[in-house]
Amino acid sequence: MASRRWFHPNISGIDAEQLLLDRGYDGSFLCRPSQSTPGDFTLSVRQNGRIIHIKIHNTGDYFDLYGGEKFATLAELIQHFTERGNELREKNGQIIEMKYSLNSTDPTNERWFHGPLIGKEAERILIAEKNGSYLVRESYSNPGDYVLSVKSGEGEGDVTHIMISHWQNKFRIGGGEEFNSLTELLEHYKRNPMEMSPGCVVHLKRPCIATRIAASAIDSRMKEMNDDSNPKESKRDGFEQEFEVLQQQDINHLHTREIGEKPENENKNRYKNILPFDHSRVVLKDEDGGDYINASYIDVSLAKEYKETLKKQQAGEQVDRIDASWERQKVYIATQGCLTDTIGDFWRMVWQENSRVIVMATQEVEGEKPKCAKYWPDKDKKEKYNKITLISIDEKLLPDYTLREFIVMHDDYPDAKPRGVLQYHFNSWPFPGVPKEPGRILEFLHDVNMKQESILGAGPIIVHCSGGIGRTGTLIVIDVILNLIKHHGLDCEIDISKTVRLVRSQRSGLVQTEAQYRFIYHAIKHYIETLSRRLKPEQGMLKTRSHDISTNKTHQELQSDSTSGSNLPTSTGGQQMPKSADSPCRGSIYQNVSMKKQEDTSTTHLH
Repeated sequence: MASRRWFHPNISGIDAEQLLLDRGYDGSFLCRPSQSTPGDFTLSVRQNGRIIHIKIHNTGDYFDLYGGEKFATLAELIQHFTERGNELREKNGQIIEMKYSLNSTDPTNERWFHGPLIGKEAERILIAEKNGSYLVRESYSNPGDYVLSVKSGEGEGDVTHIMISHWQNKFRIGGGEEFNSLTELLEHYKRNPMEMSPGCVVHLKRPCIATRIAASAIDSRMKEMNDDSNPKESKRDGFEQEFEVLQQQDINHLHTREIGEKPENENKNRYKNILPFDHSRVVLKDEDGGDYINASYIDVSLAKEYKETLKKQQAGEQVDRIDASWERQKVYIATQGCLTDTIGDFWRMVWQENSRVIVMATQEVEGEKPKCAKYWPDKDKKEKYNKITLISIDEKLLPDYTLREFIVMHDDYPDAKPRGVLQYHFNSWPFPGVPKEPGRILEFLHDVNMKQESILGAGPIIVHCSGGIGRTGTLIVIDVILNLIKHHGLDCEIDISKTVRLVRSQRSGLVQTEAQYRFIYHAIKHYIETLSRRLKPEQGMLKTRSHDISTNKTHQELQSDSTSGSNLPTSTGGQQMPKSADSPCRGSIYQNVSMKKQEDTSTTHLH
């Protein structure tokens, strides 16, 4: 789901510019309250190294860009111009692209803060909780304010929503006492229950925990989770609590597995209780031994929760926009380790799906028990599996994995070009347990992805361990989250729990243990820390360069006669936006810089 964390409630135009120059890229944007016109807003966009400020008019009934299309909410306006990248233009016709949301910092690190959650979704979450459960979320109708949602009865509609106003860094409910933080406000009302009406008292008894976080805030969230054990209630930390909730939610994934349960397919399953769902299983389409293999497509964009949200959105319901990054996720196939009798089926699947990369995350034998049959020939050897011929042409032993390269041919396609297939066999996963150091897994996944991306038209990456759920699920979830960060940067939001829930809707039990779940957090944290260290020198160079250019040239401009008009952006309605009537403060002086000199500076100030 898309976030509305592009809204920054407490920054000025100068702050917005510094943020976009320090942390943003061309196409980065944020929205903030107007300093000159209370009730209005300003959209700030980084374009070609300069900052464009666009005024958003709020009439009380609708939002617009002083002309053009009208929108019921600020979020709908931002969504419209984000999705329709060619509709927001400067007067000279140049497109103003809004590609990357520059996210604001959450007002608190407390896990009861759920961020951009709409009322109906808050109710859906709280209905399953006990009375007195509560959460805090961003206000959808009043950007910059917040809402306290509390389970206050046993009925489906018994959730009370209480507005928390936020003004000048103070928080209050109604005409009540002001507090310096949301945490102080909640602590007060936990001790002093609110009487909403005669006989209706709202008690704040237990927080409803959120799993959504900003990628860049994963370190602080993990510290909180490590400390999140209440001796009075439980000695479990936050990781154990989250994983337990996931296990309880598996009741929502009771999809049919009838094909895998058929008597003729029983011997094709390594474990009787690990079967693919009928709706997401890989169906073998040739006629060389039945259509069943214990394998599942893992495609987040087709996950049930994603599709249900898409239906609501298409029906016009008020839901957060689906993050398009889900649509850009890779497709995987999660499968079990081969049995001797299923090796032929495995290579049929590889050929059918045009898969070119196989990830193996188990040894053939672990703990003196068979985990996977050897489904490939030795180096420089050839093996035939039904109609498929496999030639092993190379084998390299690297520090953490073995890389094998095969040539694959099919009797039914004699004119087809032989296909190259690579197997990345990770052999440093301890049994039992998880790797102590996540960097080795991250380097392994980097190598896998580099190869996958270099092969034009390659089919899904095939991932397997023994049962095809534990290590397999761990690797897939890590890779999905890394892909989100790759597309949206360190400002994006990630939700590890939700991602596990989504992939489990396509294969039962993915990410099998609490240790594996905890390891995902550590791997993502390690990746983000490494990426941040690599980006710091680049950001420092950019900051120095932008500061020198903007500061020096701006001081020169303030000394000049800068009264001519500026080239203002237009919305699709084609109407020119009026100049602001700000008082002669620093921001308004910037506005009056002539267009000629605006083009010379690194930032353009339009509001």
